[in-house]
Amino acid sequence: AIVKYCNQENLPLSLQSGNTGLVGGSVPVHDEVILNLSNLKNILDFYPHEGVVKCEAGVILEKLNKYCEERGYLVPLDLGAKGSCMVGGNIATNAGGNRLIRYGSLHNSVVGLEVVTGTGEVFSSLSRTGHTGFDLGQVFIGSEGTLGIITKAALKLSLKPLAVNAALLGCSSFSEVLKTLKLARNYLGEVLSAFEFLDSQAFNLSKSCLPKYKDIGFSESYKFYVLVETSGSNYDHDYCKFEKFLETVLESSVEDGILASDIKQLNALWTIRENCGPAAARAGHCFKYDISVSHKYFYEVVERVRSIVGSRGTTIGFGHVGDSNVHINVAVENKSYIQEVFEDLEEFLYKYLERVEGSISAEHGVGLQKASKLHFSKSPQQINLMQN
Repeated sequence: AIVKYCNQENLPLSLQSGNTGLVGGSVPVHDEVILNLSNLKNILDFYPHEGVVKCEAGVILEKLNKYCEERGYLVPLDLGAKGSCMVGGNIATNAGGNRLIRYGSLHNSVVGLEVVTGTGEVFSSLSRTGHTGFDLGQVFIGSEGTLGIITKAALKLSLKPLAVNAALLGCSSFSEVLKTLKLARNYLGEVLSAFEFLDSQAFNLSKSCLPKYKDIGFSESYKFYVLVETSGSNYDHDYCKFEKFLETVLESSVEDGILASDIKQLNALWTIRENCGPAAARAGHCFKYDISVSHKYFYEVVERVRSIVGSRGTTIGFGHVGDSNVHINVAVENKSYIQEVFEDLEEFLYKYLERVEGSISAEHGVGLQKASKLHFSKSPQQINLMQN
């Protein structure tokens, strides 16, 4: 009724989910009617044999995952903001996360949606039983509310792993990081569930904000760190594969490693990785870029940004190497440098991405902040199709 009324009266709507986005997608800029979806917080149904859960758009991701884990499943999406982000917003931005290398994007996991269109009509693919015709529900994934408001979703779940292994590995060059990724895919195969990357600046900054983990470290520092995780159903089988992988990389591409000996240490390694973004935000006024580039340019772009920023700020690089998604955070402590650093970053980065055929956004969406930059990674034909 709200959407239909706003459409009839020509009133703009601003949609809000968990408000964890970083590109201004949920920020009203004029005098929009704000529609917050946080009251749509019910888990509607669970199908244990199909491995599917239905829920409303305002369900917090962590709450949904806990519900599913209690029933032997997990949601194939894991984000640092899982404690406050909501399922509807995740789908609307096509969030990627830490385990995309294992489970793929939300296009693989969303099996049905209920959406309120701009005219107030309700579209639903929640009860679909066939695969004929257009899969219209998929169009709304990543549409950021421009085509309609996601109100309910059906998600295909993965079985909760019975065995999890993880190690933090130190590498002296980015080529060694890429070699380690290739070996992880070769030796770990179907049980590889995460391959996360941190440069030394990100690792050290994150740890500096986590005094309880100050003893987790190496005998010497390395330029790069990777967090490798496996998850499967047979501990002996998985550990044997993980052990062989570690033996191989320690002889070829890795200088040293820390193997998580228990769940407490595993959680500590993940905390260091997930604290990179928050640590940068605490270090000063933070510019956050979520981009996608081929491995050829993956760390070159971080180095170029660091060179441009220089001593005016702290530049860190981290992200998901498996799907070519790098997060570049620049923290500027001195307020007098904020505007000039911002202008220098904007001037360089988008033109660079256009030149190397990268993407201006990998998983954070476009929002208001990047709408005017879309042409750097989308053709006029693509933009025209999306607009019309």
